[in-house]
Amino acid sequence: MASILISLLASSSAPTPLYAIYQQHWGFSPITVTVVFGVYAVAVLVALLVFGRISDQVGRRPVLLTALIAQAAAMTVFITADDVGALLTGRVLQGLSTGAAVGALGAGMLDIDARKGGFLNSFAPTLGTASGALASGLIVQYLPAPTHLVYVVLLGVFAVQALAVLALNETVSRKPGALASMIPEFKLPRSARASVAIAAPVMFAVWALTGLYGALGPAIARGLVHSTSVVWGGLPLFVLAGSAGLAVVTLRSAGTRTMMLTSVGTLVVGVVITLVSIGSGTGGTPSVIGFFVGGAISGFGFGSGFQGGIRLVVPQVKPHERAGILSLLYVVCYVGLGVPAVIAGVLVVHGGGLIQTSREYGIAVIVLALAAMTGLLRSGRRAERVSVIRSEHALRETAPVAQVSEV
Repeated sequence: MASILISLLASSSAPTPLYAIYQQHWGFSPITVTVVFGVYAVAVLVALLVFGRISDQVGRRPVLLTALIAQAAAMTVFITADDVGALLTGRVLQGLSTGAAVGALGAGMLDIDARKGGFLNSFAPTLGTASGALASGLIVQYLPAPTHLVYVVLLGVFAVQALAVLALNETVSRKPGALASMIPEFKLPRSARASVAIAAPVMFAVWALTGLYGALGPAIARGLVHSTSVVWGGLPLFVLAGSAGLAVVTLRSAGTRTMMLTSVGTLVVGVVITLVSIGSGTGGTPSVIGFFVGGAISGFGFGSGFQGGIRLVVPQVKPHERAGILSLLYVVCYVGLGVPAVIAGVLVVHGGGLIQTSREYGIAVIVLALAAMTGLLRSGRRAERVSVIRSEHALRETAPVAQVSEV
């Protein structure tokens, strides 16, 4: 299940280094690049809303098998793509299948082992995003058939994984209500509402940062380095996601609140370094180093925030509610991923250009992170007050018992 989550996220980031080639061949604008990026996020959102809870009813295996078949179809569309329309079609298929699968995968891993499942729910997406961006860049740069080979490889991976799913043991019992579960609704269990209110702003902010590196990162990196190599196009997202994976591993034993505060702090510091390094966009060695150092620090914030959010929310719900609550968290993430990226694409063309838009985007991420920190600190004080009140009540209730015992 973890390998499927990795390959799904790898396939979502695989086209990132190829956008420059598509742009040269088909002559579209930067707005189109971010629209292609945003369409994927919208498709994921639709699938999360419609199919996010269905695996709780029909089982994990049927959902995963259907999603892998759809992913294979998306790879076939990419292999034969000859215009922007085909590219958009492939991204929609990718998004729908990924959105349908992530809730089932996350819940399925938690069904098997709550501790390992919680860790892999945070680690696998970062590993997939990092490996997809870098592997795609290397394949495109150094191997033949640059716009086809990476998709052929992924098609083979999905075919093998579909066979493996047939051998999986089902982790939930089939029950009625599949059609009803497909009616979109924002149903949030009462037990998880406070946790979601704390986690959502952090998760939105860190995925908005991923949108910056996925949509604008390739153009920024090539501009700073003064190179047309597609490897540089995939490297920013690889650094961000790789550092996020490191954060998940490093902080796996840390407290959830520590994780969330670490996320906000490193996110702000990393984005500030990134914005300073971009400067005027003229490049140079210090700018390039600063850009990637800032991305690595920001990525640590991404990984800790994503893991912290999942760990904060998921334990508050019952097993049969896991797929639904994970899908809801992914809705927050993909709104953060897609919407700001599309707005940024419009601003690149009709606003202040690439560098100015990147600055504005980075500042917006910093504001979101600081707002999230305010919520975290307030929630901490509120929890502390509740703890004190409960302790006082407990003392009052036990005092008469203590006096009787004394007598």
